[in-house]
Amino acid sequence: MTSTFPDISISTDRLVLRPFEAGDVPALAEMMNDELITAWTTAPHPYTTAHARDWALRRAPGERTSGSGIVFAVTEFLTSRLVGSVYLHNTDWHTLCAEISYVTAPWARGEGYACESVLAAAEWLFHDQKFERLELRTAADNTAAQQVAQKIGCISEGVLRNAWIARSRTEDGGWTDIRTDLIVWSLLPEDLDEVREQHNGGYDYSDYAAALPDWR
Repeated sequence: MTSTFPDISISTDRLVLRPFEAGDVPALAEMMNDELITAWTTAPHPYTTAHARDWALRRAPGERTSGSGIVFAVTEFLTSRLVGSVYLHNTDWHTLCAEISYVTAPWARGEGYACESVLAAAEWLFHDQKFERLELRTAADNTAAQQVAQKIGCISEGVLRNAWIARSRTEDGGWTDIRTDLIVWSLLPEDLDEVREQHNGGYDYSDYAAALPDWR
């Protein structure tokens, strides 16, 4: 029998992480066409409403039911506006490991939502689901994503050389593929405990927001 994550929502002081709904499709399509998300993820470009609907209503729920992972829409608690998404994937139910990726909408950057949503997912994964390891992979030139990893207590484990294809703007305004290294980060339950202790039970959500690479 395949293990699966429960169909749940997670709340923080400012955010709600929940399954995607049909009403999220327009905001998701708009968010995924942002230049930073195009540059650092594998998302199709241009990202159409059809892409958003397929992801939100078919592929994201399928990640959970297949046992591969779980996808959260991240929304503001007060306004219900779509802030971004957090995606747990490459789940290994034997070793209790998973990889995490995220995207944050352009309007929501500078509010610390990336750190807050990733930490919420990590807390739930470790304490509720009893996982033992969480991985992040950031492109070598994606310094904002690296700052998020450092801020939440991740440890850099090494570099996968020439392992990722990012996208860069061309002089004519188009996009071209560029090869880049990937930095591998890990977070363990005890790392999260240390970060919590350093902040006396709370976290300093500074101005970090970026897209981690492996957005499927």
